Amino acid sequence: MVKRGLLLLLGMFLGSSLVLAEGNPVVKIGQSGEFLEFEQNGQTIKDYLPLHRMAGVRYFSAGVGLEERSASYPSFPLKIVFTAGGKPFLSGVAVTIQPAKGTTIVIPRDQVEGPWLFVDLDPGLYDVTATDGGHAQHLKSIKVETGKQKVVYLRWAEDHGIAGRVPAE
Repeated sequence: MVKRGLLLLLGMFLGSSLVLAEGNPVVKIGQSGEFLEFEQNGQTIKDYLPLHRMAGVRYFSAGVGLEERSASYPSFPLKIVFTAGGKPFLSGVAVTIQPAKGTTIVIPRDQVEGPWLFVDLDPGLYDVTATDGGHAQHLKSIKVETGKQKVVYLRWAEDHGIAGRVPAE
């Protein structure tokens, strides 16, 4: 997280933006596990976004800072956006994805470092439950289709208990 934050600050200072390599980003394996490899000004940036796996499903989390909004991301079929009160973005949300058939995917809150969660799911129907501050939001029968990205929003009321919590950028 510190390295990622430093890269974002450096990019802001230099006036550059993070852009993924053409097509899908390169997945590399490092000492800390898998990560998406980006390019910036012709140089490779490693360990920028950790790529996680649960039950054979890949996923990663990103923020909404200037560089992250302008970056191109892999076309994972499901993108979940977390907000509170309609405006502040949330991070650190625990997520459970239940397919109609198959293994439940549990994503711990410490792996959701930003308010965007990209999940590489097979086509099918999924139920999603996300928990923040002891309050859960549920989405039923989300249809994931081949070649399309489904974007869903999970919103919590402003008064759901996040008072004093610093929302994500």
